[in-house]
Amino acid sequence: MSKEYINMETPVIEMRDIVKRFGDFVANDGINLTVHKGEIHAILGENGAGKSTLMNQLYGLLKPTSGQILVNGKPIEMNNPRDAIAAGIGMVHQHFMLIQPFTVTENIVLGTEPVKGVKLDMATARKNVEELSQRYGLSIDPDAKIEDISVSMQQRVEILKALYRGADILILDEPTSSLTPQE
Repeated sequence: MSKEYINMETPVIEMRDIVKRFGDFVANDGINLTVHKGEIHAILGENGAGKSTLMNQLYGLLKPTSGQILVNGKPIEMNNPRDAIAAGIGMVHQHFMLIQPFTVTENIVLGTEPVKGVKLDMATARKNVEELSQRYGLSIDPDAKIEDISVSMQQRVEILKALYRGADILILDEPTSSLTPQE
């Protein structure tokens, strides 16, 4: 999906009448969610209420049993996370998806690594990660190994990873669950 002009009145996300069933169990039943550019929403509910299930459908990890998802006013079928990423949606999962022995830079660019000819261009990757972290005020050591940084720093890496892939919309699944009170 191209990043064209977006009418501020058009919601960036619409989930209409979303139903998700797992056999006889109904995890989401007729859910509607509308998000406009610049808005921040929190979805609250008890454990097992279907919050993560709903967001996993928006990110393409699960397919709705029925209902419709629109991004910037256009219906979209989320078959997998690539569809969500292409639509400008990024997700930071409750349980981070980082490779512990890799560096911050390696984790952020993994799968979208810059190349020079046929070789991986780590200098450019590192520079891009530094610029991105400065632009968003998420300072991080691009050379640190994931296994050596705090949980809150790992969360920053996940956010930067989504932003690096062009996310305009960020889904944070239980963003405070693994943080200490100080973080």
